[in-house]
Amino acid sequence: QVQLVESGGGLVQAGGSLRLSCAASGRTFSNYAMGWFRQAPGKEREFVSAISSSGRNTYYAASVKGRFTISRDNAKNTVYLQMNSLEFEDTAVYFCAARVAYLHTSPDEYDYWGQGTQVTVSS
Repeated sequence: QVQLVESGGGLVQAGGSLRLSCAASGRTFSNYAMGWFRQAPGKEREFVSAISSSGRNTYYAASVKGRFTISRDNAKNTVYLQMNSLEFEDTAVYFCAARVAYLHTSPDEYDYWGQGTQVTVSS
């Protein structure tokens, strides 16, 4: 079992930045690939970014590539999502998720989820 707790969400103006954190506990964090997903009202949960268990490999959705950066600190059992140049369309609840083995873009492939943190971008 892995417990995930997100933090760092909030209200920001368009063009601003936020840094999300996801703290993990329960199992060996370095065994898990981590993903960030988001869900806006009335929309399906969508992939944002993922990072391999070692941190050497990352992947981004086209909509955030070049603006968002995923990273992890296995010594602190934490994964981060640095979000720059935020746009109104980035408004959503952001979730982190964990899965054993390689990173994946489908939410169905992840085994553990946090409760989410709200990000609101004002235009």
